[in-house]
Amino acid sequence: MNYPNNDIIMHELINNEANFIPLFSSEDEKRLQEEIVPDSLAILPLRNTVLFPGIVIPITVGRTKSIRLAQEFARTDEPIGVVTQKENDIEEPTINDIYKVGTMARILKFVAMPDGSVTIIVQGIKRFTILDLVQTEPYYRASVIEYECNDCNPKTQNKKVFKALMDSLRDAAISMIKLSNHLPKEAIFALKNIESPTFLVNFITTNLSIEVVEKQNLLENPDIEDRAKQVLRLTNKEVQLLELKAQIQNKSKQEIDKQQREYFLNEQIKTIQKELGDSPVERTCSELKEKAKNKKWSKEVQELFERELDKLQRSNTMSPDFSIQANYLDLMVTLPWNEYTEDDFDLTRARKVLDEAHYGLEKVKERIIEYFAVLKLKNDMKSPILCLVGPPGVGKTSLGKSIADALKRKYIRVSLGGLRDESEIRGHRKTYIGAMPGRIIQSLKKAGSSNPVFVLDEVDKVLGMNVQGDPAAALLEVLDPEQNNSFYDNYLEIGYDLSKVLFIATANSLNTIPPALIDRMEVIDISGYFIEEKINIAKQHLIPKQLKENGLEKKSLTFSDKIIEKIIADYTRESGVRTLEKRIAKIARHRAATYVQNGKLEKRITAKDLCKILGSPMFQSERALTKSIRGVATGLAWTAVGGEILFIESVISDGKGQLTMTGNLGDVMKESATIAYEYLKAHAEDFHIDTQLFQTKNVHVHVPEGATPKDGPSAGITILSSLISSFTGRLVRPQIAMSGEITLRGKLFPVGGLKEKVLAAKRAGIYDIVLSDENKKDIEEIDKKFIENMNFHYFSSMQDAINYIVLP
Repeated sequence: MNYPNNDIIMHELINNEANFIPLFSSEDEKRLQEEIVPDSLAILPLRNTVLFPGIVIPITVGRTKSIRLAQEFARTDEPIGVVTQKENDIEEPTINDIYKVGTMARILKFVAMPDGSVTIIVQGIKRFTILDLVQTEPYYRASVIEYECNDCNPKTQNKKVFKALMDSLRDAAISMIKLSNHLPKEAIFALKNIESPTFLVNFITTNLSIEVVEKQNLLENPDIEDRAKQVLRLTNKEVQLLELKAQIQNKSKQEIDKQQREYFLNEQIKTIQKELGDSPVERTCSELKEKAKNKKWSKEVQELFERELDKLQRSNTMSPDFSIQANYLDLMVTLPWNEYTEDDFDLTRARKVLDEAHYGLEKVKERIIEYFAVLKLKNDMKSPILCLVGPPGVGKTSLGKSIADALKRKYIRVSLGGLRDESEIRGHRKTYIGAMPGRIIQSLKKAGSSNPVFVLDEVDKVLGMNVQGDPAAALLEVLDPEQNNSFYDNYLEIGYDLSKVLFIATANSLNTIPPALIDRMEVIDISGYFIEEKINIAKQHLIPKQLKENGLEKKSLTFSDKIIEKIIADYTRESGVRTLEKRIAKIARHRAATYVQNGKLEKRITAKDLCKILGSPMFQSERALTKSIRGVATGLAWTAVGGEILFIESVISDGKGQLTMTGNLGDVMKESATIAYEYLKAHAEDFHIDTQLFQTKNVHVHVPEGATPKDGPSAGITILSSLISSFTGRLVRPQIAMSGEITLRGKLFPVGGLKEKVLAAKRAGIYDIVLSDENKKDIEEIDKKFIENMNFHYFSSMQDAINYIVLP
């Protein structure tokens, strides 16, 4: 078979970026049809390309198997099989990943490229069908059969109709080439000289801008007349698109000059939008204006909106500034400027809602009721900034939801735990890519109200100053009633009134909160619950909730007070009730599972059931000493999960007067021990102690449970009592606990965490407690029913306290 010069083919294919098409006659077609399809062919899978019979195309080969195939068959006259992959991203295709119908081809030219790939020139010969893959190495090989078709013998009975179809197809293709900028004009000459209908259809199909799937469907169509009709339809469609594109380009060229060429693409898009009768800029602006009609914003905000809207109208839709400006204006019209929900000032109902949701917490409830009352009398009152401080699980966060329900306001909760970026509060400047408003503004947008109840959860977990700013400092403006009426968000770029927002911050400790931030908030301490309180909470809230959540009826399980108390004492160690709820949930799940499996449900929960369901008791509470021991005194400590009793032990031994302290003590507690020891040395005669002992005896002070860190000044009086007992041999009064800071002047100072400490003493069976007289007011705040039968002894001087604590 005679082929055109290969060098001409390479030049045309690579440099002109078009398919070089030799001028085939019907005689050439006949020669190709006479080619015999062998029983098997080496298979070359292609991506994004379909090869048709008679067509010469360049193929860039990169896969190792394909390069091996090209190298081997470029040296011979043997044909190969060219097929198309179904998915382009598959590197090692199987028989299911390629189309079954392909084109037998012959490699005309092999060129090694500088980048390591290979370019080959192939010419399609005949179509074939793959039966099965018979070889995968070093390249694919498949058993094949010739694809049956009627390319040389069209079914049509009217030759004139078929000739007219071919002429129409030729004319449409010539129009397409004239309008296209990607096809060389020399192709028109080729079209006019192609005699074979099959080659004409294949040539036009190859150059159509259609999907690979559509080209594959045309390859698999055995009827030349039907295929020609489909190609004519697709060609006419492409001609129409090219004509429309030419019209758009002509209109655009009239509007641009040399200085505006960089906007050529944008002008084309504008023209398309005008043809469609739809402008995104006008549509967006009209939507924003419509939303802004009913906004209750100030004159200043109105002017800002109009200025920014004017900028948007002058923006181009393809410019990045357009989306930034549109998002900014959308935020402005979505924010609830001066839009407030109506408060419900029914104080009786409010108190009922708070009592139903939370047991106890009287201080907080009273403060909220006071706020409701004042707000009812003076409607424009600034909202207080409350900070609820207490251990985990006491209901600080959920209280915010109850307050919102009581007031009938929207509820927002933002967790500040681990917050390290100031922009999370103040927002980013909108000039930055991906800029957003801060969490405060975003939350108000979602709430749709400017007076919600806004819970700032875990405010003590906000990280301090770093390279991304100081989030705690950003909160100063938010939580300052004198400043937050014009809170400035960097993204919004105008003040927003937060004065009607009821902010409620929650924290476990005030130690990590900056003093300036504490000063702006009204701090309300929420201490842990007494056992009696936990029992009531369990009965009124936790048990009904868990029965419902686990598919059990309200009265399907009964917990006695003793059983609840046992769960609290043996299976929880906390100030709140979070772990208690988990234990109750586990019991409810176990009973539910038993009921489903056996069809029986035992209502009563016993101590035996607790061991079976919850296991052996997890905690063993410290019990008071039943018998006094020399050098041992019982103190009271506060921890993050509640109060504990603390034994202080001391012994003296022969030595040189050294003081040793063990038990993982912090600096403050060590200082308390030093103060106690030095005070005892200074007042040895008052306690009838031989001063020579301080020169000849070493003192060792130990606090058990050495793995647990301990610190604070409240153990001062306990350490002093222990030392006096060791030096004098007098015993500390049995069944007594104490807590108080001591000084070298002999004063007994007050300490904090009294509710938790009293609870720990009561739990340990201790009913006599020694405190500073300044702590009397703290004890009076505790509900009397929780401290029944307990005796509190108040002293202002250490001498008086020791005279009571240490037996004669």
